Amino acid sequence: MDLGARLAINLKELRAARQLSLGDVSKLSGLSKAMLSDMENGKSNPTINTLWKLANAFNVPYTRLLEENEVTGAIVRGSEVAKQVEEHEHYRAYIYFNIKPGRDFELIKCELDAKQSHCTLGHAPHSEEFIYVLNGTLELRTQGKSFELQAGDGLEFDSSKEHTYVNVGDDTVAFICVNYYPQRS
Repeated sequence: MDLGARLAINLKELRAARQLSLGDVSKLSGLSKAMLSDMENGKSNPTINTLWKLANAFNVPYTRLLEENEVTGAIVRGSEVAKQVEEHEHYRAYIYFNIKPGRDFELIKCELDAKQSHCTLGHAPHSEEFIYVLNGTLELRTQGKSFELQAGDGLEFDSSKEHTYVNVGDDTVAFICVNYYPQRS
């Protein structure tokens, strides 16, 4: 991979990890938003001094901007995932994949006991949530609306607003939740 392509990937990852806009990076580095955009799109061959400005803006070693990212696989064993519970332990969350540089989503398996509910405060602005019900019946309440989902059903909604999961059934409901946090530009 050429240096411009490496820089584009690494710059996007660093910006996403710190949740910075191009304007934020411009202020930190003294480089124009247009130049930063060109670098992120692999359309630039920046000078060494430009790379130093970026490295200093992100507080990373100069070489971090030019690292080659290796594609690797990662197995997450269910037996190794830490269980997170709410106060009364009626709601359990198992985080399989969390946010990291280059990844703008998290994937969580959730369980909610029969006839219980769990309220979640709104996530970051512009975030979205995708739910897929594995078993049971789940009702999702948000913004004055209610959605009932059966096993095999999915739902997408604005998760920046408060929302409540309700198990309306007699058995534990299990569902997959993907929280997506779009990059700011």
